[in-house]
Amino acid sequence: MSFPTQRMRRYRKTKTLRRLFEETRLVPSDFILPLFIDEGLKWPESIASMPGVVRHSFSSMAREAAAAYRLGIQGVLLFGIPKKKNAQATEAYNLKGVIPRAVKLLKKEVPELSVITDVCACEYTSHGHCGILRGNDLDNDQSLGLLQRIALSHASAGVDMVAPSDMMDGRIRAIRQALDQKGFSMTSILSYAAKFSTCFYGPFRDAADSAPAFGDRKTYQMQASNSREAMREIQLDVEEGADVVMVKPALMALDIIAKARWRFQHPLWAYHVSGEYAMVKAAGKMGWLDEEEAMAESLLAIKRAGADRIITYWAKEASKFFK
Repeated sequence: MSFPTQRMRRYRKTKTLRRLFEETRLVPSDFILPLFIDEGLKWPESIASMPGVVRHSFSSMAREAAAAYRLGIQGVLLFGIPKKKNAQATEAYNLKGVIPRAVKLLKKEVPELSVITDVCACEYTSHGHCGILRGNDLDNDQSLGLLQRIALSHASAGVDMVAPSDMMDGRIRAIRQALDQKGFSMTSILSYAAKFSTCFYGPFRDAADSAPAFGDRKTYQMQASNSREAMREIQLDVEEGADVVMVKPALMALDIIAKARWRFQHPLWAYHVSGEYAMVKAAGKMGWLDEEEAMAESLLAIKRAGADRIITYWAKEASKFFK
């Protein structure tokens, strides 16, 4: 009985052969570590829905960032939690606020590390929405001025890259113009270009204290059913001046990542979000799957789909696994 001469199992015979034929490989520099900094904390505070992740004090944030850099991680993404909130999110652009202070500290303590900051209002508004409200509706164009002020406050502190996550129309052009006019032409913009509305952000909202007080964010975040619209969103942000575009969430939008990779030449990142992290953590705790292997397979899937870099709460663990 004849047998095909093509035997695919030859590639898998030994561990070293499997390594030689790997098509997708991850290294520590593929990961960006998100960090939450709470202005009111003196020591770290655990987050129940995100085991292993904490709200940091300023000093613990600096230690965590330094430890990440020693593992080969090249960048961190900062989210601030202020002591005070109001409807206008004035603390979001306070030059002495939580994020400018955190940026300055990191640039002093870990100067080689790339620092990225979230530019959004949801952590700073008393209502939890991502901009300025007019009644119960988000005012897109009025919110652009707020986003410009936030980005400028971060740039003034020395940030490497600002990352607007609000999904307002025209925000990339507005921020790029503001940065350039004030002499920050070398400050990069990472755009949350295709950001879908999803329940998988739930644990993040616990961590950042950013859940909306009423309604939801479906009028500005994308609906999960739309793929062509995602390509339009990315195209617009590229045209407006984004240096990097991002898809969020990652695992639930692998097809979007793959489609964007084929269509655009821009650097493409993906956010492995809190709900994707939490569900693996929960299943691992119950013994239903191997958490480390699930982490590795998830991250490989995101990279294989086409993401150049991955923002993930597993950045430190993954850097040890894929060293």
